[in-house]
Amino acid sequence: MSDTPAADIVTDERLVRRLLAEQHPDLPGELRLVSDGWDNQLYRLGDRLAVRVPRREVAAHLIEHEQRMLPAIAARVGVPVPAPVRVGSPSEAFPWPWSVVEWFEGTDGASVDAAGRAGLAEPLARFVGELAVPAPEAPRNPVRGVPLAERDEAVRLRLRSLSGRREVAHLEQAWREALEAAVWDGPPLLLHGDLHPGNLLIGDSGSLAAVVDFGDVTSGDPATDLATAWLTFDGDAREAFRAALPASPDRATWRRARGWAVAMASALAMSSDDNPRMAALARHTLDQLEE
Repeated sequence: MSDTPAADIVTDERLVRRLLAEQHPDLPGELRLVSDGWDNQLYRLGDRLAVRVPRREVAAHLIEHEQRMLPAIAARVGVPVPAPVRVGSPSEAFPWPWSVVEWFEGTDGASVDAAGRAGLAEPLARFVGELAVPAPEAPRNPVRGVPLAERDEAVRLRLRSLSGRREVAHLEQAWREALEAAVWDGPPLLLHGDLHPGNLLIGDSGSLAAVVDFGDVTSGDPATDLATAWLTFDGDAREAFRAALPASPDRATWRRARGWAVAMASALAMSSDDNPRMAALARHTLDQLEE
C-alpha cells in the first residue's frame, strides 16, 4: 500500500495569486486552498470562483482536456459542471495550463456515507444518460473507457497486493466475469471517466448539486461510468440507479461495470493510506462488490 502520489510542483497561495495577477488581474478576491487531490489542487477565489491547478506533470494535459470538452458538456447536461470561466496558460511562473472555474456550493459526496448519497441515484442516472453520446473526438485515456483486457495485468497485480489485507476471492471472481463478458461493440460514448462520490456535490435537499473533476474525460465503453453504481451506492440505491438509467444496461455491460468498479476501488485502496476520505471510499466499494 502507498500514499497519495507526491506533487511534482508544490503550489501555494502566493504562486496562484501571482498567476492570477499576471493573466487575469481583474479577478480579485480572497484565495484559499480547499482541496488537494491526486492530480490537482483547488483554491477558492472569493465567493463565486475557484482556481484549478495541476500538481503533477502527468495530470497537466488533463486540464487541457477539461478546457476543450467541458463547454459542450455543460450545454448538454442538466447538472452543473465546472466549465472554465477563464483559461490559464503555461508561463515562466508555472509551466502547465490551469483554469478558473465557477464555485459550486455543496457537500462532497465522499464525506457522507452511502445512505447520505442514496438520493443521488435518479439524478446521477439522468446525468450518465445525458452525457453518454457518441464522441469519437474525445481525448484518449489509456486507463478509462478501454477494453477491460487492457487493464488486466494492473488489476490482478493490485488484487494480489490487497490479498494480504482482506479477502479478495470475490473481487477476483467479479474481475474474471467482467473479462468474460461481451466487449462493447458500439460507438465510443462520452465518459466522465472518474465518477466516484468525491466528484459529486450534494445539495441541501440531498440532490445532485454538481458533477466535478472531468480530468479523465474520454470516450469508450459506457460501463466505465456505470461503475459508480458500486462506488457511490449500496444495494437498494444501486438498483434504483440502474432502473433510472435512460438506456437499461444489458447483462454484459453490467458485468463490465462491476469489473470497472473492481479496477477503480483497487486503485484507490492502493494509494490512499494517507487519505482517510479516499480510503473509506475504497472500503465501501470493495465491501459492495462482495454482494
